[in-house]
Amino acid sequence: MQVTPASIMQQWFDGLWNAGDESTLDRFLAADGVVHGLATPDGEPIRGPQGFAPFYRAFRGAFPDVHIEVVHSVTEGDWTVAHCRVTGTHAGDGLGLPATGKPVTFYGFALGRMAGGQIVEAYNCFDFLSMYQQLGVSMDLPR
Repeated sequence: MQVTPASIMQQWFDGLWNAGDESTLDRFLAADGVVHGLATPDGEPIRGPQGFAPFYRAFRGAFPDVHIEVVHSVTEGDWTVAHCRVTGTHAGDGLGLPATGKPVTFYGFALGRMAGGQIVEAYNCFDFLSMYQQLGVSMDLPR
């Protein structure tokens, strides 16, 4: 199989998220890789596999059956963007919210730059608001 930016992105989703293989972090996220757009306690980008592991464990703890389907992908040079459909059942407390048992479906995009067969830079934009709404979380916005 030819290694392409799109194949790296697909293997990231298949291995880490769909198969639950945490060793995927070390295989496909560079040690100094930077991941933007995912919630962190300090609001800073995630750095490297060790920095990504807490986010992964919390999300997977909340949605142990999470599945991420790459609906479309587009590659330009060493960049790939993946349009993703995320499904799962909220069966754990990993996000600080008691398990609801509710299913969720939401969409998003992941843009990644690849080098040496790994993700070195990534930007995420997923509809987490829709996810929380499906779980029954009320978001009161200022008026």
